[in-house]
Amino acid sequence: MADEKKDDAAWCEQLSPDEYYVLREKGTERAFTGEYWNAWEKGAYRCRGCGEVLFQSDTKFDAGCGWPSFDRPAAAGVTEEASDRTHGMIRTEVMCQRCGGHLGHVFPDGPTDTGQRYCINSLSIKFDPQNGDSSDC
Repeated sequence: MADEKKDDAAWCEQLSPDEYYVLREKGTERAFTGEYWNAWEKGAYRCRGCGEVLFQSDTKFDAGCGWPSFDRPAAAGVTEEASDRTHGMIRTEVMCQRCGGHLGHVFPDGPTDTGQRYCINSLSIKFDPQNGDSSDC
């Protein structure tokens, strides 16, 4: 994809400094400060870097952790995972498959049938009410 070939200057031009820190430098926003941790409107959550639909609102739940949490990606293959051994922990990092942007982490403690909790930074996603999960026309 074209997004994968962007250099740092192009990413810096497209993203705010905070978005760049999270998406390109694998940063984390503070808990309970992100735009979407307590948002419940119907729609889709797209990658802030490339626009790929990553999560749907009907898979979002309140995990009490202060970050948007989802029990699954919007479709198979839209995210990829890698081992993250930073900060003295062993976690599973979640990235956008299309542009490689850091989204957050996935944990095996979700409350639904998937057992997954995708803990995602608000700065890495953008809500799209027009591409929702509702079947209303």
